[in-house]
Amino acid sequence: MRTLLSICLLFFASISIAQISEHIHVDQFGYLPDADKVAVLSDPQTGYNSGLSYSPGPMLELRDYVTDEVIFSAAPTEWNNGDTHTQSGDQGWWFDFSSISDEGTYYIFDADNDASSAPFKINDNPYSQVLDAATKMFYYNRCNDEKEAQYVPNGFADGMNFQNALQDGQCRYVNDQGNASLEKDLTGGWFDAGDNNKYVTFAHDVIHNLVGAYEDNPTAFSDETNIPESNDGLADVLNELQWELDWLMKMSNPDGTAHIKMGNISYDDNASTPPSANTDPRYYGPECTAASIAIASMFSRAAIVFQNETGMSSYAQDLEDRAVLCWDHFITQFDNDELDFECDDGTIKSGDADWDYDKQYDAAVIASVYLFELTGDAEYEDFFLQYYQGSEQISGGYWGPYLMPLNEALLRYAASTGADADATSIINTSAYDAVNNNWEDFYLFTDADLYRSNVPDYMYSWGSTQVKSNLGNVIMLFHEYDIHPSLNDEMLTKAREHIHYMHGLNPMGLVLLSNMYSFGGDRCVDEIYHFWFDNNTPWDNVKEDDYGPAPGFLTGGPNYYYSADVTPPANQPPQKSYAQFNDGWPESSWEITEPAIYYQAAYVRLLSYFTNDTEITNTSNIQVNNNCVEIFPNPSNNIFTVSGLMDRYTITVLDAAGNIYETIDAASSEVMIDLGDLPAGAFFLSVENQDHESVCVQKMIKEN
Repeated sequence: MRTLLSICLLFFASISIAQISEHIHVDQFGYLPDADKVAVLSDPQTGYNSGLSYSPGPMLELRDYVTDEVIFSAAPTEWNNGDTHTQSGDQGWWFDFSSISDEGTYYIFDADNDASSAPFKINDNPYSQVLDAATKMFYYNRCNDEKEAQYVPNGFADGMNFQNALQDGQCRYVNDQGNASLEKDLTGGWFDAGDNNKYVTFAHDVIHNLVGAYEDNPTAFSDETNIPESNDGLADVLNELQWELDWLMKMSNPDGTAHIKMGNISYDDNASTPPSANTDPRYYGPECTAASIAIASMFSRAAIVFQNETGMSSYAQDLEDRAVLCWDHFITQFDNDELDFECDDGTIKSGDADWDYDKQYDAAVIASVYLFELTGDAEYEDFFLQYYQGSEQISGGYWGPYLMPLNEALLRYAASTGADADATSIINTSAYDAVNNNWEDFYLFTDADLYRSNVPDYMYSWGSTQVKSNLGNVIMLFHEYDIHPSLNDEMLTKAREHIHYMHGLNPMGLVLLSNMYSFGGDRCVDEIYHFWFDNNTPWDNVKEDDYGPAPGFLTGGPNYYYSADVTPPANQPPQKSYAQFNDGWPESSWEITEPAIYYQAAYVRLLSYFTNDTEITNTSNIQVNNNCVEIFPNPSNNIFTVSGLMDRYTITVLDAAGNIYETIDAASSEVMIDLGDLPAGAFFLSVENQDHESVCVQKMIKEN
């Protein structure tokens, strides 16, 4: 069983290290032993924090978090001769401790300024819990599914949603709303983003990234993330994929047509919190060729994975059969020059789910690769060979983050047994040239970015975290397919730095996932734009309200093109175009902090490359402070009484390996804990303030 380490294993910082500095930026979850490990030290010059200043001491120290022993010391290196980095508005330094690879928990200390970094781990699998939490975002975003208390932390249980009259189980056609004979059961699937609509075309990249993540590294994904299907023998990410695929089946028809989306017809409809509180009718949209080819592409890719899972062969066959039907319908329209381009008229709010000709063309090329792999039918390879050279990758040499499923399909075909030799040469040459030319420093590490994950300014746009994640995924595809072997190490470094950026190596010093304190984050996103976690609700802000948003939601990230006037994020350097807020129009926080299933899937895929099934059970960082609460009797053979000032505190019981046995939200000055069912031995009690500002740990002895 995977070890789930509590916040106490990382956060007793107040009893041993200086206050965490806003100027020392690290990956707050940790580093792989063989990775480059470079902290960024920042002195803001422009932007919202330009009033702060920092100059590091002549020597910095890497210290053991438990013993406070100095493990390594070195002088920081001034970045770019003291110039201001225009994307962040900061001057800075790098502190390189890459030579340290021993497993442990560490922090960086600047003695001259009495300043410390957040604590972080170095071990062979520092991101497993983070990946589990990020994957579980899809469970929180399930539509038409009750969130039972046993599967979620305290505060996030909710009843069934969108199953009232004329909602998802009795969904009506938007262009004939009074016609009861057209009602359909369209239950299932995920909320698309912070809103509660469901879109077929918007699921396309999500399915490809999640299936690809599992296919490339199945051991990264647990069957124990505590969702209803956990421990069923199928990785939980596949259970989530099935939840969405089952809904997509309902959106497709026996003739291969498919409805493009479903949801609300007014911005004010179904906008209540939590999801179970919504009762307004829901509607499905028209049949569109974009939806048909999207389903053909998604189902054919998913069928390849599910056919190899125990007990899933018939499900895989169903996916394949439906993919063929949708392909056949699309090709008929394609050959007759009758594709739909204005099928979504916006009556269902809000995203425009239509695809133009180029996007439908690309999806058909993608689908042809997977259908050919599934069926061996030459029809699909013939289509691919006729049309693949019209792709942007081949016609223009652009292998960018906006084309991930097509990038992968091209490389996959070229690497397949029996692939056309000319096509293979053309594809691989184009990919090689892209890496070799390294246009706009896409693929190789460069010191042009103070924060070490360089992308052009224009990529700090709406959903910049998805773009950064997918650029890392493109890099890892080139690495996986060995496109340019001599540059593999440089590509690996660049991809890892994109992960470090998401985990705190950015100008805000934020983990760009929500509420990750219980997974090792010290400074995390506390507020996001999401209907469930709405403004002025108990789920609004982690530190200011009862719960804040659920853990693991990746925000959209900095958006230099933010359209409103709130400063920040407006009027900031590109990397600082961010703020923690979730206000609606006209502040339009959704342009900055809204999560989305496609952002999430891109990040999950990138993180999965650097995650494995190695169990880390290091107990050396369980540290005890005996002055926070009173425990009596101690030792005891069953009942322990915990007494102290514990209102708005969370109590966690762990064994010596960090496995969590029980979590209690204290609302009084005394709590009874029964360990009668546990074996004799030492246990630890973590007492954490729910604002994540203080933690202490005490030992309990369980007798026979």
